[in-house]
Amino acid sequence: MRQSFDETTDPSFGPRHAPLIRAAMARQSLDGFLIPHEDEHQNEYLPAANDRLAWATGFTGSAGAAVIFQDKAAVFVDGRYTLQVRKQVDEGLFEIRDLVDGGVPAYLTDAAKAGWSIGYDARLHSPEALERLRDAAAKAGATLQAVETNPLDEAWGAQRPGQPRAAVVPHPLEFSGEDSAAKRTRLGEALAELGADAAVLTAPATIAWLFNVRGGDVIRSPLPLGQAILDKDGSARLFLDPAKITADLPAWLGNGVRLEAPDALPAALAEQQGRKVLVDPALTSAWYFEALTDAGAQVVRGADPAALPRACKNDVEIAGTRRAHVRDGAALTQFLHWIATEAQVSFPDELAIVAKLEGFREATGVLKDLSFDTIAGAGPNGAVVHYRPTTRSNRRVEAGSLLLVDSGAQYLDGTTDVTRTLAIGEPTDEMKQRFTLVLKGHLALARARFPEGTTGSALDALARAPLWSAGLDFDHGTGHGVGSYLGVHEGPQRISKAPSSVPLQPGMIVSNEPGYYKTGAYGIRIETLQFVTPAAPLHDGERPMLGFETLTLAPIDRRCIARDLLTDEERAQLDAYHARVLAEIGPLVEADVRLWLEGACAPI
Repeated sequence: MRQSFDETTDPSFGPRHAPLIRAAMARQSLDGFLIPHEDEHQNEYLPAANDRLAWATGFTGSAGAAVIFQDKAAVFVDGRYTLQVRKQVDEGLFEIRDLVDGGVPAYLTDAAKAGWSIGYDARLHSPEALERLRDAAAKAGATLQAVETNPLDEAWGAQRPGQPRAAVVPHPLEFSGEDSAAKRTRLGEALAELGADAAVLTAPATIAWLFNVRGGDVIRSPLPLGQAILDKDGSARLFLDPAKITADLPAWLGNGVRLEAPDALPAALAEQQGRKVLVDPALTSAWYFEALTDAGAQVVRGADPAALPRACKNDVEIAGTRRAHVRDGAALTQFLHWIATEAQVSFPDELAIVAKLEGFREATGVLKDLSFDTIAGAGPNGAVVHYRPTTRSNRRVEAGSLLLVDSGAQYLDGTTDVTRTLAIGEPTDEMKQRFTLVLKGHLALARARFPEGTTGSALDALARAPLWSAGLDFDHGTGHGVGSYLGVHEGPQRISKAPSSVPLQPGMIVSNEPGYYKTGAYGIRIETLQFVTPAAPLHDGERPMLGFETLTLAPIDRRCIARDLLTDEERAQLDAYHARVLAEIGPLVEADVRLWLEGACAPI
């Protein structure tokens, strides 16, 4: 079974390290230090060597921050992690604060003192974030100071894991659908149209997509850590640790790509003197902006030129992700059959459930990795939005409860992400009512039609309206982008309350995952992946429309549905989805599973 970090059993992580960090701060005459979750590549999921926030505080969520002063400290998380953080962080050492409402800037203004020097590592912060932090510190009379040596890294010392050196391998055209030279030429032309001479690229997903390579430096994602400078003529310099370069990689990249070691990057940036260089301030740390400015380059702030092309999957990538979801659907259906039969009697614990599901995916013979650590929340643990079972939190399922399982897989032809909420025994009337409200929102978003230019924020209310009508809501986004054998969370598209300037476009894969969470009792989430496609024209329609086609194939637990709360249209929509699941997955599973699936997919 593929292993991941378990903060409850690894003593190398946790808040006991704060005194070591403070001692290192004192050696640099720092009164405070800023610790973002992000690493040098602005990753969401981090290599162990870069998981600084977890090492310092014990908090292992995928978003957050911390500030350590000599006399106090605080950890910042968003609404997804309000329960998790209190289980992982010592509140006697760290104050728990909201990452979104005021966040770190408000804390600096309130807690910093005049004359204080607060350190930061320019490799870990975006320039825009630093500007906000600098302004906030100035209001308190404090100043931010860039450090040459990160005091946290100094405190971590010899116990810090080494940087990952997974092999970087070709990603064949049968999966990518477009060769790297064509991608680089296309992006180079876009740079020229913007008046830029080159672009500095640091996002691992961009490196993987643009050069048609994959790696293994980032947990649960086939991503290589590296940097690139793309010229407007389509040529590129790619900076990779030589230890990661496989024998066939240079020939795969071709003459248009110059392979160099990371040590050569500072000199390469210095060579940009007098050139206009595009850099994405949302994905690239302030260090690059400072290095280019010091070199005399003209920095052009703009979106990563690969982000939108990468998000709009081509026909080969869509065909691949269809295959991946059929394969994954068969594995998931076997798991759901096990939950509906054996687990109803044996009452397994969460860790056993995680292992069982991974075993079914392993049995496909082509699983490359999970796309994230499986969330299996039994009863009240399901109310923790990004819960992950550990040896300390592990609990058994119980009769009359709900089990929330959010999981995904990485295959060469696609990335999956699916959540199903399952009844153990007979669910209560309240559980059924809340589940059905979530289902109604899920169905509404799945059948949405919308004109070109519509952003995900315009659709978000469709998934929330049934919950809102009952005075309920959920504190996470409704949908995130998903890569093609890349990251399970991919921008720039999203569906959420937060404003978005990126319209949904054909080929974009996005999740559909409304939920409801009752603290201390249970959680409900229904998630499928779907992609944007032109909608069938209507006879009297006046404008072309877009819509969604569902990728995920797995039954939704009919035992949790209050049928009378569904409209005729919703029942027909659910029945059609289940008929498709049965038709595509039924032939791929054993007879006993097929028999169960027929019942699970019966008309509502």
